Order: sequence, then C-alpha cells, then structure tokens
Amino acid sequence: MCVIVFIDGILIYSRSEDDYIDRSRIVLQIHKDQKLFAKFNKCEFLLWSVAFVGHIVSSKGIEVDPKKTDAVKSWPRPLTPSDIRRFFGLAGYYRGFFEGFYSIDSPLTSLIQKKDKLLWSEECGKSFQEFKDRLTSDPVLTLPERADNFVVYCYATRIGLGL
Repeated sequence: MCVIVFIDGILIYSRSEDDYIDRSRIVLQIHKDQKLFAKFNKCEFLLWSVAFVGHIVSSKGIEVDPKKTDAVKSWPRPLTPSDIRRFFGLAGYYRGFFEGFYSIDSPLTSLIQKKDKLLWSEECGKSFQEFKDRLTSDPVLTLPERADNFVVYCYATRIGLGL
C-alpha cells in the first residue's frame, strides 16, 4: 500500500484513480475501526499534485518544494564555522536530491575542521555557490517502474563519498 504517515498528515498515492480510491477506502475504514477522526475541511482527495513535508509529490515524482528553496537562495556567505554547520544542516537534508554532494562540500568541510580563523577562498565560494545552485534547481526523485532487483553504484574519492 502506498501510504505515508507523518505526525498528523497522511498521504495516499497510487498510479491509477481506481487504485487510489480503493486505498483511500482502506485507510478511512481503519480510521473508522480505530475511532480516529479527521477534519473534513483539512482533507483533500484526488489531487494531481500535493505539498507534503517540504516536498511536492506529483505524477512526475517527488520534488523539493520551491517555497523551501527560497531560504537557500538568500543564504548569506558563512562567516564562522557555526554558520557553515547551520548551512550544512539545511543542505544535508536535501543531499539525496543531487549527485556528488560529498565532493562539493569538501572545501567548506575543511573550514569547519580548522581551529584557527576561517579563511574563505575562491574554492570555498565556488563550493558554496554550487550548493545553492543545485539545491535550488529542479531535481526530481521518481519511483521505480518495476519491482526487479536494483544495483546501487557508489563512488569514493579522496574528498568525498556518494551514491
């Protein structure tokens, strides 16, 4: 069953309208059996696209919600190691949306590890800007079309590891 529950939100999705209706009936019946209630004005059914937990879920797949990327676009250049850690806290959440995350973060990670004053270089600036560009581009994660076995490829370099 394609149902995602997050705190007080439930997302039901499927590849066809009939399948969606069947799944919705099952979920609603479970709610009824367990004496759980939902506010009707908070419920939406048969949507082609929906915002859910910071993402847009649609027939194209799962995308980062553009409203969430505005914070990245306006993020100022980090001035302290703590600023870099805060940026990584935000950026790290989206690492699954783009390839090469760990090789891009290398120049900024080296600034966090240094004990002395933060020395911002051109390479750090390029890394920071590439993060912002990639995090605000239009990546999409899609569900696999078939249930065959999958092969996961991983790469490692001296400056990064990723999928």
